[in-house]
Amino acid sequence: MDGKKRSNIKPGLHVSIVLKKDQRTGKRTEGIVKDILTNSPTHPHGIKVRLTSGDVGRVQEILPD
Repeated sequence: MDGKKRSNIKPGLHVSIVLKKDQRTGKRTEGIVKDILTNSPTHPHGIKVRLTSGDVGRVQEILPD
């Protein structure tokens, strides 16, 4: 599913994100969404979230459980 629409993302979902420091390489980090940080309904680079691990990044993909 698409990580560019806020309506697709809910706390507790398993997602893959790109951290700020990894934007150049595109390295992804997987985790569970704790908080949604983007307020707008969509974002071209992905909705910014905080994972339960504390990592903050933009959602690239919503993974199956």
